[in-house]
Amino acid sequence: MSEDLAPPQSRAGYPHFLQIPTRWMDNDIYGHVNNVVYYSYFDTVINDYLIARGGLDIHAGSVIGITPETHCNFRDSFTFPETVEAGLAVGRLGGRSVRYLIGLFKQGADTPAATGHFVHVFVERASMRPVERMPDSLRQALEALRID
Repeated sequence: MSEDLAPPQSRAGYPHFLQIPTRWMDNDIYGHVNNVVYYSYFDTVINDYLIARGGLDIHAGSVIGITPETHCNFRDSFTFPETVEAGLAVGRLGGRSVRYLIGLFKQGADTPAATGHFVHVFVERASMRPVERMPDSLRQALEALRID
């Protein structure tokens, strides 16, 4: 198995971006977006991409992704109101799993305010058991983001 890639440290390393506006409720008592919300940004950029480009049917599809692992490194804070520019790449693509690399950027910044990874294992919705191989539509969409 190849060594896991670290998330790219510049905007150019991410083949896909999604703008995500912060919400009033994202701020904590300290006046910045709470750390747990960064994971929701990860989930949002990934699932938006899978639905739009990979044909993932989150309501009735027979295959879904579950998340056994996530990690985030924080470098700078976001606040409300602000727009997060979420960059997405694929660092490792297996037969039934994928390791995404994510960078969260302040608007126009070249270096990320936060980076991390997020792992999906694709499972049969009915049994919650791993699929033998992820659907071709998902694999093709994920191949387009691959940087390894």
